Amino acid sequence: MTADNLQADLSPLKSLQQQMLAWLQDADPQIKQSVTGTEKVSAETRLDIYANAYRFRLIEALQDTFPALHTLLGDEDFFNLGIQYLTARPSKHFSLRYFGHQMSAFLKTAGDYKEQPILSEMAEFEWLLRDAFDAADSSTLNMEALQQIDPQLWPELRFAFHPAVNRVDLSFNTPQLWQAIDQEEPPIDIVKNDYPIAWCIWRKDLRTLYRSMDVDEAWAMDAMLSGHSFSEICSGVCEWVDEQHAAARVAGFIQNWVNEGLIQEVKT
Repeated sequence: MTADNLQADLSPLKSLQQQMLAWLQDADPQIKQSVTGTEKVSAETRLDIYANAYRFRLIEALQDTFPALHTLLGDEDFFNLGIQYLTARPSKHFSLRYFGHQMSAFLKTAGDYKEQPILSEMAEFEWLLRDAFDAADSSTLNMEALQQIDPQLWPELRFAFHPAVNRVDLSFNTPQLWQAIDQEEPPIDIVKNDYPIAWCIWRKDLRTLYRSMDVDEAWAMDAMLSGHSFSEICSGVCEWVDEQHAAARVAGFIQNWVNEGLIQEVKT
């Protein structure tokens, strides 16, 4: 069979797949002409059965991605959220892994959900946890390699972070809520912070980790992620520490990041 013949054979199948997708997402009736019904079960009923199974599977995927959000809402409210979400943001990727990537943004603007900002923040936190766990593998910088760098090169050093590293600022006690739910501990109250708190999320040795950061460390990490040099970051942290202690402060951040497995490599 030639490539042209193979392509010709595949074209009807591709057309059917596109018609089925149009039915699932927009109720486009074109697929009905290709579905055989019976006296007991019409073509439309068969299509509805398939469409419902499709929706239930997508909602199950959301439950797997957002277990704490599911707990906060309860079964019925989460199911209703799932229906609204898949209607407004239909799946566009062949893998269910990416279906929930717009959930946090959706919750910020949709109906009554936007009046409960903890929901959007929990969705963002859970998505970043999943993102960190699924990130590409990579070697990390160790302390021995860091200590061997010529001191004269330090001012222009730049550091690349591991692909699993994520940064987020959270306005609620979201990590504590998530942990209580994950560990099946007694429920805790939702508490809004006096000001947003910086958090880092990453993966190390197949474990997803997270911790809070002081404001100057968070600023330094953001600057490093943006490609700024060691000397530029030292100048920036002078907003929080005096100039004579800035280099030591930033060097301490870098040592901690190396020990935690956050840094992939150094660029001289």
